[in-house]
Amino acid sequence: MSTSDDARRLREERTVALSGMGINVAIVVGSLVAGILGHSSAIIADGMHTIADLFSDFTVLWGIHAAKRPADADHHYGHARYEAMTAMFIGFLLIGAAVLISAQSILTMNEQHSGRIAWSPFWVAVSAIVLKEGMYWWTRHVGRKYANHALVASAWHHRSDAFSSVVAAAGIGAAVLGGPRWAFLDHVTAIVLAAFLLVIAVHIIRDSLRKLSDRAPHPEVQNKLRAAIAGMSGVQSFHAFRARQAGAGNLIEMDVHVQVDPDLSVRQGHDIATKVERDLRAAFPDVTSVVVHIEPQGLPDPDGHGPAVT
Repeated sequence: MSTSDDARRLREERTVALSGMGINVAIVVGSLVAGILGHSSAIIADGMHTIADLFSDFTVLWGIHAAKRPADADHHYGHARYEAMTAMFIGFLLIGAAVLISAQSILTMNEQHSGRIAWSPFWVAVSAIVLKEGMYWWTRHVGRKYANHALVASAWHHRSDAFSSVVAAAGIGAAVLGGPRWAFLDHVTAIVLAAFLLVIAVHIIRDSLRKLSDRAPHPEVQNKLRAAIAGMSGVQSFHAFRARQAGAGNLIEMDVHVQVDPDLSVRQGHDIATKVERDLRAAFPDVTSVVVHIEPQGLPDPDGHGPAVT
């Protein structure tokens, strides 16, 4: 990816993250004002939940910038794994939100809404639903476009906020309309949505752990990489092929031992190694690092990986 592409990606990722923060601030202010003036504890609680989301927004922004930092003396392979770490943290936040929502709904299942409240908190909740759902689709689009796992996780956090506002709107609507016998439905809905959030959170954490544990790419991707190496000019065989996910999106780091004509000069062997690296990165944009070790053809495999691939 060129420098201009990197700059455009960083700009888009930062824009969507900052927009999410701005919307969260607006929702917090609107919820607290409407809750106090409209005598609605539900919308105040929803606003307090959004305050916690601001911390998640700061974490995502940090992850975006930290993951783009180049290699340094303490991180020879760069900081790409920070992105997966950020996503995993958001996954745990989603689990916390699911537990809190379900626990509160179960504990207050038998409570009935009392008192007459204004419609303004209801409309604030509805506005939050629209804004948060919109942020979900926008953030997910940018996250998938650049394979940014942290942004995809953040998108699901936006959707969890929309679910929370749905519950708040249902409870407020039931209280305003004066139907206490149906008020339990907002609690049931909250429990169902919390279970859904729990499944999403587990998926995010599992995917993050895979990226952080040097998991190999999908077998289909490995087969394509092997086939590409075997078909390159000057490569007579290869072995000790290894590849791992780099921790950010679908990025791949790999190394391979390539066997060439033993009569070639050191420079010619170096040229073949350079060509293998260049062609692999050109054919597979997700491959960010390739280490090619040149060996003379016919040399036994010292690592015990079996016969060389020809």
